[in-house]
Amino acid sequence: MGAPIGELALLAAAIGGGGVVTGILAGLFGIGGGGVIVPVLYEVFRILGVSDEIRMQLCVGTSLAIIVPTTIRSYRAHRAKGLVIANVVRLWALPAIVGVGVGSIAAALAPATVFKLAFVVIASVIAAKLLFGRESWRLADELPGGAGMAGYGFLVGLCSSLMGVSGGSVSNMILTLHGKPLHNAVATSAGLGVPITIAGTIGYMLAGLPHQALTPPLCIGFVSLLAVAVMAPVSSFTAAYGARLAHALSKRRLEIAFALFLLAVSARFLVSLIG
Repeated sequence: MGAPIGELALLAAAIGGGGVVTGILAGLFGIGGGGVIVPVLYEVFRILGVSDEIRMQLCVGTSLAIIVPTTIRSYRAHRAKGLVIANVVRLWALPAIVGVGVGSIAAALAPATVFKLAFVVIASVIAAKLLFGRESWRLADELPGGAGMAGYGFLVGLCSSLMGVSGGSVSNMILTLHGKPLHNAVATSAGLGVPITIAGTIGYMLAGLPHQALTPPLCIGFVSLLAVAVMAPVSSFTAAYGARLAHALSKRRLEIAFALFLLAVSARFLVSLIG
């Protein structure tokens, strides 16, 4: 079904503006994931009148698609430096994909409320860790075996597919709480993010097909192809400007700023649930 050129132009312009904001925030906070993309897209799709019934799912699915290339580039760079803990990626990959599958099924069947609540809970936990966490915090000195590892992989995949992220923040937290150095945790998270984002993109495309009538033009299920095409290059370009801003702030100030950003977005979604 076609769409008027004017409608497509408005959609592209709004998403492009969202891409500018996303890029600056991503560069500022040193991330490229859905923690920034989802809330920005949520406001863009709200302005464009996308139904609240599927708006959050559309944001999550589109976010996963947008960060696929970023995750692949990041993983290749970390692997070249030998920082990826290959055994963790191997043990977590399949359970993580299962977790993504459960999240995709939820996207097809569950109300938008589930995704807003998931974002609020996961983002608040990440924010609390950023604000109050200590490098000395440990759950254990080593990662668990067998079922424990599978459980962690499933948890990362499920959180990723409900929140629209590659899972880096969640897996980083798990790995550092089990004594893994931060650089190795980040590299390993990038490796796990590749199957998570690819599986999530496919899952959300399929999950949204029954709801296609409610989506904007140029969507496959819950993935906006226009948003992927416009937002990915625009946000990549403007990320450099955000990175320049970041150099003016200390690592601790950036952590606090990102935590406050996540809490503000969580409050925004809570208000939308009440309203």
